[in-house]
Amino acid sequence: MGLAGLGALFAYTQGQKPLDPYEEAMRQRQMYLETFGVLPGELFAEEGKELFHRKGPSGKTLEACDFGKGPGVLEGVYAILPKYFPDSRKVEDLESRVYTCMQTVQGFKPSEIKRDEVRAITTYIASFSSKAEIQVVPQRPEELAMYNLGRELWYTRAGPRDMSCAVCHDRYAGQRVRLSPVRSPKQGLGNEWPAYRFEEDRLYTMEDRINFCYESIGIHAPAFYSEPHIALTMYVLAEATKAGHTFEELPFFTR
Repeated sequence: MGLAGLGALFAYTQGQKPLDPYEEAMRQRQMYLETFGVLPGELFAEEGKELFHRKGPSGKTLEACDFGKGPGVLEGVYAILPKYFPDSRKVEDLESRVYTCMQTVQGFKPSEIKRDEVRAITTYIASFSSKAEIQVVPQRPEELAMYNLGRELWYTRAGPRDMSCAVCHDRYAGQRVRLSPVRSPKQGLGNEWPAYRFEEDRLYTMEDRINFCYESIGIHAPAFYSEPHIALTMYVLAEATKAGHTFEELPFFTR
């Protein structure tokens, strides 16, 4: 996609005073637009579009998949996920739903599904919920159970550093870690993913970001598309919904 090395081109430089992370990200964003005429996140979304319309072994594309509002409907679906899907009998976030439909609708075997492809497809679908109001409201018993699991995981301290999500994101909400602002779910945590991180020259989805947190505090990250990811996403976005938050421009551009 021509993304390799772009992050190095605009390497972060320390000024005389700490840079505001948002202002720095917007400055880098503008430099990308002026230099290349396109943002890296848009390239990932474009790749996802091609993969979304690619036929699988069954001869079907992902247009035959129901992402929450009916087969092929993408507008606003990211804003209502995770939710329960009767066909899989599971609560799924967008990434696990893509993973499910690539198997059940398109006929791919799990071993044939590449993580980078799921990441790109997720970014493409999420782009249809850019600036949308977050509307994750657990109602079914399965959704409430997933929310409760997410809340339990959020507050459970574990690992060699005896840490939990809440230790950072609730206790230090509004402060900064290595210049990056710390937010709680009630402050809209989770509303910027998928996002391109220019310092790492990588695109992160919500599940990628959760894994980054696990690894940062010395805990082995859960497998992609597993219940811990879905439960934490459910809890975080349900709390953001209660507080009336919306998504950022998706895919977002961040440091």
